[in-house]
Amino acid sequence: MKAPTKTARASGVIAPDTTGWNFYDADQSLQDLLGLYLKPELYEHLQAYLKRFGHLVANELDDAARLANHHTPVLHHRDRFGNDVQWVEYHPSYKYMEEVAFGEFGIHAMGHREGVLDWPEKLPTVAKHAFTYLFNQAEFGMGCPLNVTDSGAHILDMFGEQSVKDKFLDRMITQDMEELLQSGQYITEKEGGSDVGAATTIARREGDHWRIHGQKWFCSNADAGVVLLLARPEDAPSGTRGLGLFIMPRFLEDGSQNHYRMVRLKEKLGTRSMASAEVIMEGAIAYQVGSLDNGFKQMAEMVNWSRISNGVKSTALMRRAVHDAMAVIKGRVVFGETLVDKPLARRQMLKILLPTEQGTSFYHYTADMLDKAAGDKDNPPSQVAASILRLLTPVLKFRATRDGRDVTGDSLDMRAGCGYIEDWINPRLVRDAYCGSVWEGAGNIVAIDAMSRAIKKQGCDEALFADLKDKLKECENAPEAFLAELTDNLNGVSELITKVAHEDDNEVSSRQATSLLYHLITAILFTWEACQLDQKKGDGRRILWAKLVLEHRLKAKDPYNLQDPVKEEDLSRFLIDDKKVGLSELSRLID
Repeated sequence: MKAPTKTARASGVIAPDTTGWNFYDADQSLQDLLGLYLKPELYEHLQAYLKRFGHLVANELDDAARLANHHTPVLHHRDRFGNDVQWVEYHPSYKYMEEVAFGEFGIHAMGHREGVLDWPEKLPTVAKHAFTYLFNQAEFGMGCPLNVTDSGAHILDMFGEQSVKDKFLDRMITQDMEELLQSGQYITEKEGGSDVGAATTIARREGDHWRIHGQKWFCSNADAGVVLLLARPEDAPSGTRGLGLFIMPRFLEDGSQNHYRMVRLKEKLGTRSMASAEVIMEGAIAYQVGSLDNGFKQMAEMVNWSRISNGVKSTALMRRAVHDAMAVIKGRVVFGETLVDKPLARRQMLKILLPTEQGTSFYHYTADMLDKAAGDKDNPPSQVAASILRLLTPVLKFRATRDGRDVTGDSLDMRAGCGYIEDWINPRLVRDAYCGSVWEGAGNIVAIDAMSRAIKKQGCDEALFADLKDKLKECENAPEAFLAELTDNLNGVSELITKVAHEDDNEVSSRQATSLLYHLITAILFTWEACQLDQKKGDGRRILWAKLVLEHRLKAKDPYNLQDPVKEEDLSRFLIDDKKVGLSELSRLID
């Protein structure tokens, strides 16, 4: 299928945009971090693919996403012959995006089989999420089917019996669009919401399969080829302990539709290109995945993969907002000057950039821990990395998704009146950003998970803080006073989160503690990255982001204290311009 015809868009002084850009070439942070986390040979191999994808995302895929979000899915309950056969009609632009993401690049399959993008091994999570991150800068809605197909295959491979894998797994990770089974994930019910244990969907055994009866309230990628869902076997106990995990095909072996139906498609604030539905199961055939008394724990593994993806996708929205704002600030002339020459415009640009850079560094660190936890042919699985990952996942989900709402809104403000008009990307970015903060657990749920479960019950903070201290030990080329300040903040945050996690009456502070932990981690990561990049290519500018985190996220603010205009001017010039600067030259700004 051909890409939709590209719409001509004016790029004059009033409303410059990103038409013609390459979102990989324009993202030095992504290039630098991939160079730090990927093996050199893989990094070099992926360059041509990333460059091609970066251009597609900024151009053909961007146009396709705009059309698909305008021409939303339509649910049909009958075929033209009057048969009760449900199907969802998508605009051709949506099908084009599927062919690129699932077919040509195989984002959903990268971590599951060899040969994707001509690489002889399975690709690591860091590499996979480079493509997730780029794709979602054009289209956030389809990010859900990509992620759920990926995580669904992971769950089936981990817990499914071989006979069930044989039915579905190969087709879930194929790039053949005729054979592909995309996955859905049905968890939420009217009775439960975040209280998953209140689910009322029932599973009844029938020979080698089960029959599912009940309703699911939010079913994204509603017409997927297979669905992972939770249901309670008859006579199972109440609560999450009684929930089993099942995989339910859309079509049966004789080609007929399975016994469930979409009641209606959801009219959503964002992610409009992708079909979400309310679904009623009327004896739908499904197959057991794993042990019935561990269904919730097994589904939690899928949710945690989705939470990481959610953080990556929210960071992608922020980066797209940065690109759009940068096009404006460097391309618009006002009162005889380019906007980037206005000090206040640069200051606002820093406010848009800082959370974006935090999300970018944090998700790379998280993805790297997932790779280390899984292990590879050269390294055994790491339990230490698994413990760190358990805490990083909800922290990333909590803070990056919330920052996405602010960054996309501030980028809209940078474009001003045009940013409020649907002809531009900004309204869609704002709408989609709100999805990230409520999907896979709203803010309160995720913050409590970080403090009360990952820290209090599992003690994951111990491994995390040990790793952060090791990161600081690798920063010998950073100023000693700055490292001492980071160490003081590390000790302070450690003390605070321990208090919040272990004292029952401090649950109300879970959000505050989770945010502080996120900011501390990013400040240390920025410093470590700066030191590595300074040695590698003579560019230590990322330490300036660490300085901004310390000043604006980890210190109490005095509303009567004005910023130092000279120092801030230097900071903005170094961070917005593309020139490399060594750590030695930057030391006067961070001491």
